[in-house]
Amino acid sequence: LRQGADGARGDDTSKLKTLVSEWINREFKPDPPVDPDDKNSRGFTNDACGRLLCPAELNWSDPGVRAGIRDRSDGYIVTDLSFPAFMYEKYTANPDDLEEGLFKGKILVQGYKAVFTSPSSAKDTECDGDGADIIHNNRRARNPYCALKVKKHVAQIIRMEKVTPRSLAYIACQVRFALSSVTSWRSVDGDFDYVQF
Repeated sequence: LRQGADGARGDDTSKLKTLVSEWINREFKPDPPVDPDDKNSRGFTNDACGRLLCPAELNWSDPGVRAGIRDRSDGYIVTDLSFPAFMYEKYTANPDDLEEGLFKGKILVQGYKAVFTSPSSAKDTECDGDGADIIHNNRRARNPYCALKVKKHVAQIIRMEKVTPRSLAYIACQVRFALSSVTSWRSVDGDFDYVQF
């Protein structure tokens, strides 16, 4: 079972490594673009990735914040105790209500759809907020009267009918890893502990 789970995680990691770079390049148009094959050009050294990895309570646009994070200065060490900006709607948190817009970041939703439904479903990230629309995709696969055979997606195979806290945590870790410059999976990335996160 562990070998199968590790293989599936590796497939998801590989898929998101490429897709996340495409989404960033399309949305933020960084110069140079994020290389889908080179993780060394990601992380906080890349402004687009850094913006998305930046703790939501900090302002990546501030040069002092960027320098502090990159230099790992006191007050700017990124740990698992803060939610990264990519987890928020429009990648921005409300400092008076850190739960507002949480788990609605476009790249987070795209990552969820890419893994649990299909990469093509990640193109459409509009949702009504209850999680059902993310899973209730690819309806023909459920329709016994449809003549077309459609491959079942992961959510159907594991009978997941709505977004769950565990599946969301999994995708948040996968997306964060895809944005980072770390080249191989490990549970602790510098000061960031994925298990605690």
